[in-house]
Formats: sequence, C-alpha cells, structure tokens
Amino acid sequence: MKAKPSSKYYSHPTSEIHESARIGEGSKIWNYSQIRENVVIGKNCILGKNVYIDFGVTIGDNVKIQNNCSIYHGTTVESGVFIGPHVVFTNDKYPRAINTDGSLKGDSDWKVGKIIIKSGASIGAGSIVLPDVTIGKNSMVGAGSVVTKNVEECTLVYGNPAKKQILNQECL
Repeated sequence: MKAKPSSKYYSHPTSEIHESARIGEGSKIWNYSQIRENVVIGKNCILGKNVYIDFGVTIGDNVKIQNNCSIYHGTTVESGVFIGPHVVFTNDKYPRAINTDGSLKGDSDWKVGKIIIKSGASIGAGSIVLPDVTIGKNSMVGAGSVVTKNVEECTLVYGNPAKKQILNQECL
C-alpha cells in the first residue's frame, strides 16, 4: 500500500510509503526508498536513495539519511541527526535462520535490541550500530565503525569496535 501523495512532503515516484506512515512537512524521500508501517518521520528530513525504514521506527525533525541505509524496528532517531551512506542499524543480537534444534526461528525466538540516536549525533559512512546501543547527543561515529557499546554525549568514536577518541568538553 502506498501513502497518498502530499504537497506537504516530497516522495519520488519509485519510493514505497505505507499508508500508516506519518511524514512531516518539508521532508523529501528519494528513489527506491521504502517506509514501512507506523513509521513517524519528522519535518524537513531528507532520506536518500534506497533507504529502508522498518515498521515502528521514529525519526525526529531535520534528520539527513544518506543513500543505502537500513534502519530496523526498535530504533529511534532524534532530531538533527546525520546518517552517512551505507549505515546499518541492527536489532538482533543473535541472528540466525534456525534455532539450535533446527526449527525455523520465529518472532517469539528473539528479542528486539533497541537503538537510540540522540539529537545532533553524526554517524559516518559504512558504520554498523549493534542492538542495545545509545549514541549520545552531539557525538560522532567515524566512518566504517562498528558500534558495540553506548557512546557518551559529545564524544568522537571510531574503529572496530568503536572506541572513544575525544570528549569535547565545550560541547557539554
């Protein structure tokens, strides 16, 4: 199901927006992006080409999500966040197709790990954010990082696993 076109926001003809999604005024959703059920996207957001937003995700105002990003359910992105190209937010700590007994893994066989990206944070290209992580206000994640633990407010982290490099005291 596709949301009805709106003069309040722009969606490319190839984008797929579920009718239950709510998209804020001035937002732009570019080609081949998919917005699932019950997604909330704030005002003046830009979602680049081939962005996937899973069901129930909330995105604040003035967020920029570059091409080829995947944001899975259980993720909250606050206002003023920048997400570079090819960033992935995962929500399953123990991903498997089958259980150890060989049965297919179903919804009841796993627990969603939540991810929160606080306002003003910036996540560099190609980074991966694992479940049960909060990225602090105005913090930065360097390109190609794998974020396995919480990131403090106003902190630069990078690497695999991402490690604290700088705490900007002036930011606090």
